[in-house]
Amino acid sequence: MSGAPPVPFYPAAMRLFLAALALLAALGAVPPPALALESAPVVSPRATATLAAEAAAVAPDEPFRIGLRLRLAPGWHTYWKNAGDAGAPPEIMLRLPEGAAAGPIEWPAPQRIPYGPLVNFGYQGEVLLPLRVTPPAGLAPGGSLPVEAEATWLVCEQICIPETGRFRLDLPVAAAARPDPALAPLFAAAEAAQPRPAPWAARVEAGPGRAARLLLDGPGLSPATVREAFFFPDAPDALDHAAPQRLTVRVGGLALALTRAESAAALPGSLSGVLAITDGGGRRAAFALAAPVAAAAAAPAAASALWQAIGLALLGGLLLNLMPCVFPVLAMKALGLARLAGAARGAVRREAMGYTLGVVAAFAALGGLLLGLRAAGAAAGWGFQFTAPAFVAGMAWLMLAVGLNLAGVYALGHGGAPVAAAANVAGGIAARRHGTLLGSAATGVLAVLLATPCTAPFMAAAIGAALAMDPAATLAVFLALGLGLAAPSAALAAAPGLARALPRPGPWMERLRQGLAFPMFGAAAWLVWVLAQQAGPDGVLVALLGGVLVGFGAWALGAAQRAGGVRAGRIGAGLALAAALAATALLPGLTVAPSASAAASAAAPDAADGAEPWSEARLAALRAEGRPVFVNATAAWCLSCQVNERVALRAAAVRAAFAAGRVAYLKADWTRGDPAVGALLRAHGREGVPLYLIYPADGGPPEVLPQILTEGIVLRALAAAGVGGSAPVAEAAARR
Repeated sequence: MSGAPPVPFYPAAMRLFLAALALLAALGAVPPPALALESAPVVSPRATATLAAEAAAVAPDEPFRIGLRLRLAPGWHTYWKNAGDAGAPPEIMLRLPEGAAAGPIEWPAPQRIPYGPLVNFGYQGEVLLPLRVTPPAGLAPGGSLPVEAEATWLVCEQICIPETGRFRLDLPVAAAARPDPALAPLFAAAEAAQPRPAPWAARVEAGPGRAARLLLDGPGLSPATVREAFFFPDAPDALDHAAPQRLTVRVGGLALALTRAESAAALPGSLSGVLAITDGGGRRAAFALAAPVAAAAAAPAAASALWQAIGLALLGGLLLNLMPCVFPVLAMKALGLARLAGAARGAVRREAMGYTLGVVAAFAALGGLLLGLRAAGAAAGWGFQFTAPAFVAGMAWLMLAVGLNLAGVYALGHGGAPVAAAANVAGGIAARRHGTLLGSAATGVLAVLLATPCTAPFMAAAIGAALAMDPAATLAVFLALGLGLAAPSAALAAAPGLARALPRPGPWMERLRQGLAFPMFGAAAWLVWVLAQQAGPDGVLVALLGGVLVGFGAWALGAAQRAGGVRAGRIGAGLALAAALAATALLPGLTVAPSASAAASAAAPDAADGAEPWSEARLAALRAEGRPVFVNATAAWCLSCQVNERVALRAAAVRAAFAAGRVAYLKADWTRGDPAVGALLRAHGREGVPLYLIYPADGGPPEVLPQILTEGIVLRALAAAGVGGSAPVAEAAARR
């Protein structure tokens, strides 16, 4: 054998043992990773609860936060400090070393959780309920701070189950506090969800009965920044939690309708809580506020505001008789008044009273419909029905049918009395030779339907105020509008002897009757043009096909009437009914055509007046450039709007003033019922078009122009706004 020393031999187990020792020695030089400071969980099928801390180490006399962390099973929820109509909030009881102190729970903003007719306030999914703890000043670094907690919480789905848990944390004490990287983001998210102080002036107005309004005023409030809002009161018994909170937003303020709880005799002197606001992009923010409640002395002011609105409504309704929308029906009414010359006082009173009742009843129904739509969450305003293509087509066919009747193509009722026949077309009511109360009432209903595309002076303020009041006051204002529109007929009903001043009936009435068919045909043509803006070429095709069917039905009915006989009359009536049903079957196919993209529209302004499409973003961009802006809120079906554009806004002097002052012209089109345009109208206290705004270049609030424009009104408003600072604009305004 060789004399070399033997090579030592280590078994495999020994080699592994030595490697493990080397690894442990290396790890000993590295401190072990910090564990998240979260207690052992309390687990149930409904929730997992822990006590968590935001700090990996705490320092003497330096506050930190701990919190009850609840992770709820799907479908289960727990409660806010005001649980709403049912439930109970979580409670946390701490046991801390002597010298330590703890604050209250810092509640994140809650959610509405409806359950049948009840509404609860609370949380779903995961929630952290933090509170702030201040350690004793004499803590020695290197030790620990024990925190023990006992918590109770209620979790509910179809049933409610109370749960409880005990938790303990031993927090390391260091010379300087250190955040826990695992849990600090959780506390940051909980802090972001907590309400911050509201930057606006807030007050509550107590109205009649249980009604109240939360009013906010200040910068940053507009239809673009506030899409939804809900107020969560701190006190559990102050408000009706399930009552809807109707929102009204304007630039610089908002109003939120509240309802006092039945169990509360009155609202407290100050109402505190959390206002949750969702903006146009769907982002939610919460604000804490305490709003003083107006004293009972505010009630006379509300009554005064109601009487002012009623007065404006009466005057606006009276002036509505002069608007172009009502001219076709006034033509029909003129025939009726001419026929009444020399008639018995009872016949005069019946005709005038029927028309008055029809107008007032139609306005009452329209006001009730608006209230119902708004209670359901729809943003309906004055003239809203004309945003529906099917309604526009049906009205066009009705105007065509009335015109054919006046032209003598057919007659309704015995003898074909023209006014009675026209009223029958509006209401489908058979009339005798000298008309009936119901026939006159139907003419009044038709007048209201045709009046809604127009807004007379004083009407906007009246309707805007009415829809911000309680339902009874709203209906009172709408009834006043009806009385204003029907005032001439109401005067005739009160003093039938006035009919003696009218021209005596004669052959001229037949020529007048036939001539008045053409305003009806004009109204039908205008409505088809409106339909073209809403539904495009396909909508026009449907309107024309329906017009052919209406014309055929009128011809068939007239031919049968001229032939005479019961059998011919039945055939003619059957064909007319079939044609009407066929036309009605076309209406469901009418839908709003997709509009061109905003970018394409902005790239190609309206060649007729140089207007760009309005949007909140475009308005903000132009104002940021320091340019004055003119906003025209309009609709194709609004005759007042079309007249204003042609008479005033397209005038050479106005367009020259726009160019001289670099005025950006934005057109907000409500033809299709655009919700953004509706929000713009409500932001300025309007419930319908037209609305005209001039934004000055200095960034100040806009000036609202009258609803009836002239060239001089626009030029003077531009000069008052300092547009361009040009003397020519002021001189042109002075000349007009």
